[in-house]
Parts: sequence; structure tokens; C-alpha cells
Amino acid sequence: CNLTGWWENDLGSKMQVFEVGKDGTFSGQYHTAVSSTKKPIQLSPVTGSQHLDEDGQCTFGFTVNWKKFSDSTAVFVGQCFNGDDGKEVLHTSWLLREKVDSELDDWKATR
Repeated sequence: CNLTGWWENDLGSKMQVFEVGKDGTFSGQYHTAVSSTKKPIQLSPVTGSQHLDEDGQCTFGFTVNWKKFSDSTAVFVGQCFNGDDGKEVLHTSWLLREKVDSELDDWKATR
């Protein structure tokens, strides 16, 4: 699986991976299509790592820092699959951490 290029999810969010290094590290940009903030959505930096393996169905993870319009950070982990139609498909799970005002509010900070 080659993560380099543009990816789009079911909600219309888009990620561009610039290049995957020989060690599996990569950077890019993420443009979310959904947000709970009232500020305008902006491109956000992506930093990640891909496990390079022989069968092409690699695992990977990346972090998105929404610092340009939000006080939250998201992490994604997933795997690339070769779909029945020959296209590469990414399946991911994510966690989003929002900034809260106190430790007492910690319970509601992660989705």
C-alpha cells in the first residue's frame, strides 16, 4: 500500500500524504469536512508512521493537530486493504482530544 497521495473518507474529509520515507514516516495535511468549532476549518498538519510489509496491507498511524482553528488533537490508526475492485482502501479508528478547562471535565474531553 502506498499512502502517498490524496485520500477521502465517507464524510468528505481529505488527507494528503506527501511522501512515505524508507523508514515508514510521513507527513501531510488534513482537511476535515466536519467540526464542532465555530472557527473556519483550515488545513491541518499530519505526522505519521507506516509499518512497511511485504503483502501491501500495511498498518499505519497518524496525528492531526488542529492548531489553526481548534484546541484539539486527533490520532488515527488503521490498515490499508486491497479492495475487490483493485483499489486501495484505508480502514481507520480515531480518537479526538479536546481541551477542557479543568481536570474535573477530563471525562468529556476524549471522543
